[in-house]
Amino acid sequence: MITDLLPPPISAVDCFGDPDGVVLFPEEEEHVAKAVDKRRKEFATGRHCARTALAGLGHAPAPLLPGPNREPTWPAGVVGSITHCRGYRAAAVGRVGEVWTIGIDAEPNEPTPDGVLEAIAVPGELARMPALRAAGDKVAWDRLLFSAKETVYKAWFPLTRAWLGFEDAEVTINPDDGTFSARVLIDHPVVDGTTLDGFTGRWLAREGFVVTAIAVPAR
Repeated sequence: MITDLLPPPISAVDCFGDPDGVVLFPEEEEHVAKAVDKRRKEFATGRHCARTALAGLGHAPAPLLPGPNREPTWPAGVVGSITHCRGYRAAAVGRVGEVWTIGIDAEPNEPTPDGVLEAIAVPGELARMPALRAAGDKVAWDRLLFSAKETVYKAWFPLTRAWLGFEDAEVTINPDDGTFSARVLIDHPVVDGTTLDGFTGRWLAREGFVVTAIAVPAR
């Protein structure tokens, strides 16, 4: 499913559920040794997807340890993103020099709990929600907005190593063509000579999930 949103030369892999026989490296085991079974399974399958995706770029299996902000630490010369939610895990990777940054996220295609939309949305996003809901009831638009904002952060952080809150970006979802845009509302950093003021991405709703992805070609 994630592969439908990402262009070559990105290598992407997903799993519906947790396959048997997934093995973690000892260094990875240390990070989930005390975790509940749910957390351990999603961590392990996410790493399995990531290593399979990396194999598509010619990389041998290696530990993928969490960084200080729980972000995956990729091999030198690789950018990537991992996502997991109930019943679905995915990873996407690309080579530095071909891809600048990647962000992916998946969520169940069901409404967010009460109060979540108001907590994550800026006024413009709230104002557009009635029109999105009028466009069709097969998509949980508030959940899609949440997913898109998660994807924006995942694309932003590797470039800036800085926090980006829900209130720091405004997302506009196009219900007709499966795209979205994000406008950064805080001071725009300059990264590799480029002013980082926003992103464009793609989304889909299928198999009970909403999935969002951002992939920016290398500058």
